[in-house]
Amino acid sequence: MNIDSIDHFVITASDVEVICAFYKRVLGMRVREFSKGRKALYFGNQKINIHPHMGLRPTLRARQPEVGGSDFCLITKVPVAEVVQHLKAERVKIEAGPEQRSGAIGSITSVYFRDPDGNLVEVSNYD
Repeated sequence: MNIDSIDHFVITASDVEVICAFYKRVLGMRVREFSKGRKALYFGNQKINIHPHMGLRPTLRARQPEVGGSDFCLITKVPVAEVVQHLKAERVKIEAGPEQRSGAIGSITSVYFRDPDGNLVEVSNYD
């Protein structure tokens, strides 16, 4: 078997609406309801499913889902300098970067910040 790409991953949220609003405002993701009140963030050909920490829960989920326990990297074609300007305009605190890192297929320049639940988000360009 060979894995080709990532279709989606999951963020466990303390407040689904707050997390969806943040990713829509800061990263331009599209928010859609996809099944029985469940929400996801769509971008490119991928999505991030948002699971509530409390209340209605999907039956298939991580054994120990934690709010703020995610750490992931997103690739953009927007220059990282513009990403930094946008984050500052949106009053999002930058944790680190821009700095050079190692991506899946080569060198990337990354900037790091946290969402309202404390998940670490890395936005990068391939060099």
